[in-house]
Amino acid sequence: MAVATIPAPFSLMGVLRRLSLLAVALVLSVSLVACSGDQTRKPPTISPTDMTLIARQAEGFLAAKERLPELADLVNERNWVFTRNLIHGPMQDLGRQMLYINQRLLPADRAEATKRATKLKASLAKLDEAARLQDGENLRKDYIKVATGFSAYAEVIPAEAIALAESFSAEAKVSNAVPPAPSPNTPAPQPIASGDDA
Repeated sequence: MAVATIPAPFSLMGVLRRLSLLAVALVLSVSLVACSGDQTRKPPTISPTDMTLIARQAEGFLAAKERLPELADLVNERNWVFTRNLIHGPMQDLGRQMLYINQRLLPADRAEATKRATKLKASLAKLDEAARLQDGENLRKDYIKVATGFSAYAEVIPAEAIALAESFSAEAKVSNAVPPAPSPNTPAPQPIASGDDA
């Protein structure tokens, strides 16, 4: 009687060999497709509209930052009332401005910006509390944290937005400028002649 033998292509070893080759080919093709993403894709950028909106809010942030020397003088003089007035007056919109800036930043930058904004707002609240309690020692320490917080948050604002904000401020100063008073030697304006006088 003849013994039936299984041909080599259908043996268990042959099937396993073919499955392993198929698996390797599948893994290679998937990895090639996954790694061959669009190499010419540009990095994400902030749209011109968003950049303008960031600049408008940065204008207020930078105006508050410019008042830090004034705040430092008030802290050094331990002027409790005017320290609180400065925090609740010119610096009161700081939280809103930072929130609007954060919403327009690139998604990758938002978490860090939010963290820095939160830290700055907390420092301002502690400074306000130290002034309310008339605690000179904590007032100085908290002022240092506020000044550091302003510098840290300014780093997350795009340079283009800061330049735009500064140009907005310069335009506002020019448009609000009062012309100088006429000198005594300036001749008086003459009335405009009407067509009937000729």
